[in-house]
Amino acid sequence: MTRSATYLRRTPPGPPRSATFGLLKQLAGDRLTLMTSAAREYGDAVRMAIGPKTLYFFNNPEHAKHVLADNAANYHKGIGLVHARRAIGDGLLTSEGELWRKQRRATQPAFQHKRIARQAGAVAESAGRLVDRLRAGIGGPPVNLTEEVTGLTLDVLGRTLLSEDLSRFEHIGHSFEAVQDQAMFEMVTMSAVPMWVPLPHQLRFRKARRELRRVVAELAARRVEHGGHDGDDVLSRVLASVAEERDEAVGDRRLHDELVTLMLAGHETTASTLGWAFHLLDRHPEVKERVRAEARAVLGDRTPVYEDLRALRYTAMVVDEVVRLFPPVWILPRAAQADDHVGDWFVPAGADVLICPYTLHRHPGFWDRPDRFDPDRFDPAAATGRPRYAYLPFGAGPRFCVGNHLGIMEAVFTLAMITRELDLRSVPGRDVVPEPMLSLRIRGGLRVTAHPVG
Repeated sequence: MTRSATYLRRTPPGPPRSATFGLLKQLAGDRLTLMTSAAREYGDAVRMAIGPKTLYFFNNPEHAKHVLADNAANYHKGIGLVHARRAIGDGLLTSEGELWRKQRRATQPAFQHKRIARQAGAVAESAGRLVDRLRAGIGGPPVNLTEEVTGLTLDVLGRTLLSEDLSRFEHIGHSFEAVQDQAMFEMVTMSAVPMWVPLPHQLRFRKARRELRRVVAELAARRVEHGGHDGDDVLSRVLASVAEERDEAVGDRRLHDELVTLMLAGHETTASTLGWAFHLLDRHPEVKERVRAEARAVLGDRTPVYEDLRALRYTAMVVDEVVRLFPPVWILPRAAQADDHVGDWFVPAGADVLICPYTLHRHPGFWDRPDRFDPDRFDPAAATGRPRYAYLPFGAGPRFCVGNHLGIMEAVFTLAMITRELDLRSVPGRDVVPEPMLSLRIRGGLRVTAHPVG
């Protein structure tokens, strides 16, 4: 082989095949450490042989730009998400090709800025109800804030995207948790375990799947009864899109898969962000005080409106920093459809490619003191010169998260409204540990007590 041919097929460094068992163990139980240690030991491009799979892990903004944007057509959803289809179906998160384009065309108008701006009142009202619940608990036992913010984000999702009150579905939050657990199990095991095996989590998933099918059927029936496809929300748009399917069974499956995926992704990522935000504010009281001072200066004692988003500048910087350190979508798996080069490295057709926002957001080459919580790094003056693709909290390219604007508004309003009136303190003696599932959540939730502020 000539020297140039050798260069053209240059492969990244990585652990030896003898390390496969240890890598499999980390993949199952310590995924963040697996990615962090690989980047630290081998650099911005790593090749990891794990059983029958060879993973190509890239941790550089230019690599991310190439895979997610410049040559996105060559990179379909990859390891893990392909297997998660068995749990969540073929919605926007996992679909490809014409089906994905059809789904995106149907739902994207519901997320346009003008429409989301009109939902600001619903977001603020839901956040206000959460403030009231937390205030009522002052002096009482600790509460699981993760459950509280999950209830909030489900309420906002129902009101803004479905024009429905989801609170009547009593167990919907637990159903989505069971679906996410199953999806991660499918990802880690690569769907090697049959669904009929009566493992406890699989039994929970089967029950959750039945519940979510009932929820979707009821939502669809109510909408058809009250006007069908004429609204501008996600539910009406999905119903109109699936009605075009000639095969009724295909349409029913699409309706289920698309709504379950949208509801899961639409509430879980923002709930994860809020959980980490209140944890970090508790650890950094000086930041909490700045958020409180800004909320009082901008809002006084009134409910926020859409125009306040621009004025709540520091609170927005806090949210930006939270999703830098703990990006809800912590990994972006892809599968190469044809041979390619990512930077200097050859990637063969069929290879599994990983872009990891969690490690990219902590890359010392692009972030000063990357493990430090510092919202001021998102001051526009401080961000000058930072590569665009060093920061990917919502992905990038054609599959950029369609709901990012709603999620940011929800997080900013909720942080401002709660911090303005209450001091949430974590229960001492409990470790706060990241759990990298479909989103990067806090294992076991965040338990807090609420206290009044002057």
